Amino acid sequence: MVGTTLVLSLIVIAVLGQLLVGRIADGLLEAKIEASLVEARAGLTQAQAQVAASDRSDPIADDRLVDQIAVQLANRGSSTPRLFDVLLLSASPGTPQRGSNLVSETSVPLRLRAAVARDQIQAWTYTTIAYTDGRPSVTGLSVGAPLSVPGVGAYELYYLFPLTQEQETLDLVRRLLAVAGAALVLLLGAIAWLVTRQVVTPVRLAARTAEQFSAGRLEERMAVDGEDDLAALATSFNQMAGSLQKQIRQLEDLSRVQRRFVADVSHELRTPLTTVRMAADVLHEARDGFDPATARSAELLQTQLDRFEELLTELLEISRFDAGAAVLDVEPVDLRDVVRRVCEGTEPLADRKDVEVRTKMPPDRCLVYADPRRLERILRNLVVNAIEHAEARPVDIEIACDEHAVAVGVRDHGVGLRPGEASLVFNRFWRADPARARTTGGTGLGLAIALEDARLHGGWLQAWGQPGDGAHFRLTLPRRALEDFTESPLPLEPPDARSVRRMPLSVGARPRSQDG
Repeated sequence: MVGTTLVLSLIVIAVLGQLLVGRIADGLLEAKIEASLVEARAGLTQAQAQVAASDRSDPIADDRLVDQIAVQLANRGSSTPRLFDVLLLSASPGTPQRGSNLVSETSVPLRLRAAVARDQIQAWTYTTIAYTDGRPSVTGLSVGAPLSVPGVGAYELYYLFPLTQEQETLDLVRRLLAVAGAALVLLLGAIAWLVTRQVVTPVRLAARTAEQFSAGRLEERMAVDGEDDLAALATSFNQMAGSLQKQIRQLEDLSRVQRRFVADVSHELRTPLTTVRMAADVLHEARDGFDPATARSAELLQTQLDRFEELLTELLEISRFDAGAAVLDVEPVDLRDVVRRVCEGTEPLADRKDVEVRTKMPPDRCLVYADPRRLERILRNLVVNAIEHAEARPVDIEIACDEHAVAVGVRDHGVGLRPGEASLVFNRFWRADPARARTTGGTGLGLAIALEDARLHGGWLQAWGQPGDGAHFRLTLPRRALEDFTESPLPLEPPDARSVRRMPLSVGARPRSQDG
C-alpha cells in the first residue's frame, strides 16, 4: 500500500507539476510578448517622430539621423539586466546595419524580415539572439516594423528581447515544484504508512493467531477492541476458532477410539487365529487322506489364513503409524544388499508368475543410514506389487545415489495406471476397480505402509504409470535419515516410457490398473 501510494502520488504530482509549469510558462511568455509589442510600438513611434522633426535638406544629417535613432532607442533598454537590443536594418543591399550591444544581424530570422517587408506591419517571432563578439547566444523575441527615413531609404526596426529572466523564473518554479512535490510524496507516503499500519496490525495479529492455532495451540484467540470492522473480524475469527477447536477435539477423540479399536481387535484376534492356525495346519498336513473337495477346502483355508495373518500384522503396523509410535532403528545399510535379499525372497513368486526380475546397480557401495527392516519391507512391497501386475513381462530394479540422496526404482511393463491413479495407489485398501475381488493375495495395505515407512525416514515414495506401458515406483531416501534433500537421483518417468501420442491404445481396450 505504501509503495503503491508513493508511485501513484509521484505520477499525479509529476503530471500536475508539468501542467502547472506549462501554464506558468505560457503566462510568462504571454506577458513578455505583450510588453515587448508595447515597447516596440513606443520605440517605433519615437523614431518616426524624430524623423519627422529632423532637417531633411542635408543628406549627411539624414545619415546621422539613423545613427541617432539607433542610439536613442538602444538607450531605452540599457538597464541592468539589459531589457532589449535594437537593430536598424536597411532594405537596400550593402547598407551597414545599426545596432546596440554588438548584436548580430543573424539574430533576426529571414522569415520575419520577409514578413515585415511584404506586409509593412509590425510582426514578431521567437529567435536566438547572437552576438558578434562571441558571447553565448540566448533565446529571445524578435519584434520588427518598417521605418522610412526620407533621403536615406527604407529601414526595418527590430527589437530583440532576451528571455533570460523568464527562463530563470521558470527554472526557479521548477525547483520549487520539485522540492514541494518530493515533500508531498514523502508526506503522503508517511500518511499511507500510518493508515496501513493501523489496518495491517490487526491482520498481522490475526495471522499470528492463526499460525499458533494451526500449530496446535487451540486455545489462542484474537483480542477484540472496539466495534469497528476489524473488531467484527476478530469476533468472527474467535467464533470460527472455537468451533474448529470443538470439532478438532471431537475428531481427535474419535480417531483415538478408532486407533485403539483397531489395535485391540488386531491384538485380540491373534489368540483365536493361533488356535485356528493350529487346526488348519493339522488339516492341511492330513489333506492327502481326504476326498478331493475336502482337501481343496483345507488348502483354501490355509491360504486365507496366511492372508488373514498378514492383514492383522499390517493393521497393527498401521495403528502404530496412526498413534505416532513408529520409531526408526537406524544403521548404515548398503542398498545393493537389501535389493539382493528382496530379489531372493520374491524369486518363488516371480517364477510362479513367469516374470524376469532384472537389476541395475552401481559398482560401488550405496550406503544409506536407514532402518533395514523397514527399508526391506518397502522394497519387498514394491517388487511384489510389480511382479503381480507385470503380466509375464520383465521387472527392472535400478539403484542410483548422489551426495545427498539414494533412490531405488521398480519398473514393470504391465497394465500400468490410468491418469490420476498415481496419487491413489498409496491409499489404504484402494482398488482401481471397486467391483473387482482381490485375487492377487495382497491385503491392500502394502503400499500404504511403504509410504509411511518412507515418510518416517524423511524420504519420498512416488508412482508413475501409463495405461499399457506399466508403472514405475521410485523410493528416494536421504543419505542420513530426516536430512533435507531437493531432488532424486532417478527420474520419476522412466526413459523407456512410450509416448501416448506415438503409441495409442487400441480402440475399445480398457487396461487394468494396479491395486494399492
